Amino acid sequence: MKTTQTNLRHAEWLSAEEMHIVSKEWLSELNFIKDEHLFFEDLVTHFTSQLIASDKFSDSKEIVDAINRSEKHNNKLIEAVKMHENELEIMVDGIDQKEAEKAYTKEHQDLVIGIKDFLKEYKSLKTQLFDIIKNIKKEDKRSHLLDRE
Repeated sequence: MKTTQTNLRHAEWLSAEEMHIVSKEWLSELNFIKDEHLFFEDLVTHFTSQLIASDKFSDSKEIVDAINRSEKHNNKLIEAVKMHENELEIMVDGIDQKEAEKAYTKEHQDLVIGIKDFLKEYKSLKTQLFDIIKNIKKEDKRSHLLDRE
């Protein structure tokens, strides 16, 4: 909790250039995640029969739903960051607009928290998905070994 407060106070002192750089980094990371979502969809498609047949079908269905929710959330964050970037002019236009600048900084702080929370959930989602696929691969390998005997 203390770290978040420190990061928020730090965000208040970021320059327009620093906020621009952070926003570009967010977009890069979120676009990469967008590509990963496509990979996850291909992975799920490839292992559909094993996911359906497994004794953990409800877990598999839940992870597929989580991927879909994550993909939608990621797309919303991409749009929010793009809008945030487009509004950066408020910070650099040379016009003294204290309230608008304060609102922009607050929006940046909200994005810091939102993206941090999303990335934490996303990492958990990836771990769960890879664990499910790993277990399917192990079971598949075991069954192939048993078939050979």
